[in-house]
Formats: sequence, C-alpha cells, structure tokens
Amino acid sequence: MAPSPRSFATLFFIIAFLASLLSACKRASYESPAYQVLRSDGPFEIRDYPESKLISTPMQQRGRNDSFMRLFRFISGGNERQEKISMTVPVLMSGTSSGTMSFVVPNSVAKQGIPQPSDPNVTVTTINPARSEAAATQLLEWCKMQKLAVSGAPFFASYNPPWTPGFLRRNEVLISLSPVTP
Repeated sequence: MAPSPRSFATLFFIIAFLASLLSACKRASYESPAYQVLRSDGPFEIRDYPESKLISTPMQQRGRNDSFMRLFRFISGGNERQEKISMTVPVLMSGTSSGTMSFVVPNSVAKQGIPQPSDPNVTVTTINPARSEAAATQLLEWCKMQKLAVSGAPFFASYNPPWTPGFLRRNEVLISLSPVTP
C-alpha cells in the first residue's frame, strides 16, 4: 500500500520544521554585538551598543544576494591576508536596493586589525550606534511619542539565513538615537 499524499505532507512539514529549528539553533552559535538595554517598552528597546567595525558593500539592483556574496567572499579569505573570518549576526541593511549591506566584524579580528578587502566594492567602516518598512515606521512613531531624537535612517538586521521560516526568524529594525545632553 502506497503512502498517502497526506503522510508525505506531514513528513515534509516535520523535516522542514526540524531543519528550521536547527537553523535557529545555529544562529545562537554566531557572535553578535553585545549591548545593554537602557529602556524597554513592549516590543521596543533602547539599547546602548559599543562602537563596532563593519565590512560594507553597496546593494545593487541585482539584489541583496550579490551583496551578501561579496561580503561572504571577504570573510572566506578575499582579503589582503587571505584570512578566514568568522560569520557574525546580524547582517545589517540600510536603505533599500540602493543602500548598503554590512557584516559586523568579530571583536577578536577588530582588535588585531581588520585585513583590507581584495574587492574594491567592500569597505571597512565604523559605526556608533525586520525587513519591513512598516516596522521602521512603527519604530519611528514610537520614538516620536517618546520624544527621542533620531539620528539617521533605520537599519534592518537579519539574524537568520533566508530559508528560515518567518515564525522562526529574528529580524530587527534599528535606529540610532542622538546622545542626550544633560
């Protein structure tokens, strides 16, 4: 007796769920920038991040995948020292298809000095600190209600690979705030 289509669908769902769960667990093994939560209000947090070093590249009209691969080649040895560098989370995206995509450089590499990229489209930068425009709008509205001074455009932070189902993804919208003067 052949298995029913329903049992194939159930088996597929179980395999997909286990693969997604494994992906979510794998995310926890990547280095992520440390931060201190200064204030929390429902789904919103004000965080204090230390200065971070980034490798960045423009996102061109060919899509985010090409940008991701330029950065991935850098951490896979496409740099002056041919050094392999650990992947970190999140992947930061500013703007839309004409913005930038960045990886945070692991602390150990930043301390010893970041090798120069081989690709002229990849740059090393420093920042002081959802993929949804609606989430960015909500965050900007919340900042306005809280009378917080926003500095710059939102960044979109993705912590999971693109094949991770939405209910297991961790995506954030980040907005820099101007320092408060006493």
